[in-house]
Amino acid sequence: MKVFGSSGTRGVANEELTPDFVMRVAKAAGSAWDVDRVAIARDTRATGEMLVDAAVAGLTSVGVDVDRLGVVPTPGAQVYAEQEALPALMITASHNPPEYNGVKLIGSDGVELAVADLERVEELFLAEKFEEVTWDEVGHVTQIDDASKRYVDQLLDAVDREKIADADLTVALDPGHGAGSLTSPEFFRRLGCRVVTVNAQPDGHFPGRNPEPVPENLDDLGRLVRATDADVGIAHDGDADRAIFYDETGDYVEGDATLAALTAAVLGPEDTTVSAVNVSQRVVDVVDDVGADLALTPIGSTNIITRIEELEARDEHVPVAGEGNGGIFFPDYRLTRDGAYTAARFLELVADAPVSEIVEPYSGYHNVRRNIEYKTEAERTKMLVAAEEKAEDSDADLDTKDGYRLDYGDAWVLTRPSGTEPLVRIYAEARDEARAKALVDSMYEALLGAKTDA
Repeated sequence: MKVFGSSGTRGVANEELTPDFVMRVAKAAGSAWDVDRVAIARDTRATGEMLVDAAVAGLTSVGVDVDRLGVVPTPGAQVYAEQEALPALMITASHNPPEYNGVKLIGSDGVELAVADLERVEELFLAEKFEEVTWDEVGHVTQIDDASKRYVDQLLDAVDREKIADADLTVALDPGHGAGSLTSPEFFRRLGCRVVTVNAQPDGHFPGRNPEPVPENLDDLGRLVRATDADVGIAHDGDADRAIFYDETGDYVEGDATLAALTAAVLGPEDTTVSAVNVSQRVVDVVDDVGADLALTPIGSTNIITRIEELEARDEHVPVAGEGNGGIFFPDYRLTRDGAYTAARFLELVADAPVSEIVEPYSGYHNVRRNIEYKTEAERTKMLVAAEEKAEDSDADLDTKDGYRLDYGDAWVLTRPSGTEPLVRIYAEARDEARAKALVDSMYEALLGAKTDA
């Protein structure tokens, strides 16, 4: 059994992700960490408080005191962990639909656990080797009320407040009813921006839109940008560790274009950047133009973090890293994905030029994505076999680091199972939109046929 995927462990709450499951994850983490105190936080999901209660029970049963932070963005929990030098457990399913929830483990340095550390927790979980204590040694719980304030305060100290304030920007913000609803409006106002919002009421049922900040969920943000003459639109996912943007005309900006622009702004010729196997050619072009290096990993924040740590241990400088889904790292600031910080770094660029001009050099590519849901392991296996067979029959360059990436020179297509949902995902990119769509459709038909035969 594999407990932790590409970004923690997730599942439908009260089905795969039960209170008992979360309690045992917490017991395993508390036993593996061998510490006296742990922080715990959650996003706004309707099942969050229930699962926090379960995790608190697990942690205190192994003798660990718990700092209970309430609803805080994942990067806010990471700030608290680093400031207090204690590990943390975050109850979140990030961008997944409302019925999902999950657990993310954070070290005492404020960084998500690397693969080796997760494997140690997983080992204890599977073996049920928990360090349970007697009744008079159980942990105590302390309610912490200032975690969000701490987070916003340190954000303000980490960015160029004066430059952003002088630009007199109007920001249209869509926190998607998630944890960012409690922090991002205040943060951007304190940066000197005029802030207008949609879906900014914290609500774990996500009535305005689903948590994933993709174009089909963000029509309201585009309309808000146009209606208020905003300079930029910003959207978060459920735990606000990602930021996606709209330009001043109310048009969606591809996350890959944003990543390329932010990479171009900070990457130097002696630097390395890290991305996943679905990296856009936009980013590859920036790396080539600068004369820097690019390291690729399997998809998921855990894999990117692990690779950055390996490179930094060799004294390689990684000023920026991430994926085109809005999850971007600035390791010189902190080795975390932070949607509010990423947005502020983008606002520093917007202070000098309109969003459309900033991303225009990276707008020559088209991305197409499609998902296929599966209900059984047999369907999943059949589809992956079909993807492998199609890859082997192709004349493209094949990368199997994470699924099957076929690089045709003028375009690429990637097929891989999701690490967080029962989906097989197909991504493609090309300068010609029809070419990208054709690659996705061809793979989709092959996988759909295999699934039907399962």
